[in-house]
Amino acid sequence: MAPSGSRSVDCWRVLYWIPVLFISLIVAWSYYAYVVQLCIGKTGSLVYVLVYHVLFIMFVWSYWQTIFTKPMNPLKEFHLSHSDKELLEREDRRESQQEILRRIAKDLPIYTRTMSGAIRYCDRCLLLKPDRCHHCSACDMCILKMDHHCPWVNNCVGFANYKFFMLFLAYSLLYCLFVTATDLQYFIQFWTNGLPDTQAKFHIMFLFFAASTFSVSLAFLFAYHCWLVCKNRSTLEAFRAPTFQHGPDKNGFSLGTSKNFCQVFGDEKKYWLLPVFSSLGDGCSFPTCLVNADPEQPSSPSGRNPSIKSAGESHQFPPKPLRESQSRLLNNGQSEGSEDRDKRGDASHLTSIHKTI
Repeated sequence: MAPSGSRSVDCWRVLYWIPVLFISLIVAWSYYAYVVQLCIGKTGSLVYVLVYHVLFIMFVWSYWQTIFTKPMNPLKEFHLSHSDKELLEREDRRESQQEILRRIAKDLPIYTRTMSGAIRYCDRCLLLKPDRCHHCSACDMCILKMDHHCPWVNNCVGFANYKFFMLFLAYSLLYCLFVTATDLQYFIQFWTNGLPDTQAKFHIMFLFFAASTFSVSLAFLFAYHCWLVCKNRSTLEAFRAPTFQHGPDKNGFSLGTSKNFCQVFGDEKKYWLLPVFSSLGDGCSFPTCLVNADPEQPSSPSGRNPSIKSAGESHQFPPKPLRESQSRLLNNGQSEGSEDRDKRGDASHLTSIHKTI
């Protein structure tokens, strides 16, 4: 017989699916109202029907991927061994525990710290948290590059499904805007008594209200996450900047707008609009670029943030070899920077020649 505690937990987990069920019912009703009542009942354009079905399929596909893509766990090397767990449990002093964690972390690509400068450790999962990894209380696990826990998908949005979440927002916004635009003429006829008094007129009215309302909220949410992608920040990092050895730095992971975009959507354009995984990296280690200026932050007279230090000063641990995709991001940025410097050097050299002439 199962204990009562486990039954109550299972009941709560069932309740978590209520928002997903609500969205699913709304989408199913919108399909019926638009296709059956509006297009078929009002002899809608065939082009409208085709465009609607393309948006509907992409919207449902990306929503499905966001819901059922399991969050990725940190690699085994971040988990404590049995002997390290026993050693950590025997220590009562926090300083001694931190010494043990620092010894374990010295060979790992961990560059972020807690606000107090300590090693980030999860005492529930018994692992050293990789950079940008956080523990989700709803999922009861550590999520790689955690953005937030979304009740509308009953899943954590993180490294494994952030691209799917972005496409879900984009296609749901396009879906709602398309329904609103094509339903507008019938909505106007409803208020001018131009529609026959049938059941379809009520579906048309509520469809316009629902689509236009969701369009507004989705537009703000999608715009906000587009800004996060361009800045290479998660929602958590937008509210609390990641802390490095030199202190908090909200631009610590930013590589420039184009490279930040490729880190989420991949470097193959044919996959950008499809809900298939194409993000770069492994979710445990991320290339850092601590020299990108942000207009939101005050800059020093030399044009650089005074809190920025050299790579050797800001990274205590030896870096882990980056994957090929990550190396390309950094190498492209360095090569572009060197080309710009060469061009500026040639231009200044020509200017000096003209002056002497």
